[in-house]
Amino acid sequence: MIYFLVYLFLEVIVSVNISSAIGGLATFIEIMFSAFIGISILVNFRKTLVENMTAVSYSCIDLEQFQRLNLFTLFGAILLILPGFLTDILGLLMQFGVVTSMIVNRYNVKSGNCKPQFDGYDTNIKQKDSDVIDVEIISEHTPIK
Repeated sequence: MIYFLVYLFLEVIVSVNISSAIGGLATFIEIMFSAFIGISILVNFRKTLVENMTAVSYSCIDLEQFQRLNLFTLFGAILLILPGFLTDILGLLMQFGVVTSMIVNRYNVKSGNCKPQFDGYDTNIKQKDSDVIDVEIISEHTPIK
């Protein structure tokens, strides 16, 4: 509860100072623009999630990094949608943290450290199955007398 009150106090102080410096119309435009950015991040989150799941499946990132990347993206987008300058600053910082982590992970992918684990297994199955001849065995049961 005390952290929420500290955050609320800081939000009011930052918002009043920035709003008085840039004016009412610019404040309204900034609130609408940051909300639009937050909504567009949420709409495109599916693509980011698929890229992160691919990186986990290729063992480029571990599950902790996967969770952190996705949670920071979601929470930062929600903070961008909420009105206020402090929330917008925190939301942007969370997005830039995700972007830098993704850039680092992309360089790991290009360096050859990440390869599909199932690639060699899949080709071995195809080679083994190409030599198999399907046969049906029909046995006639004669009654024992």
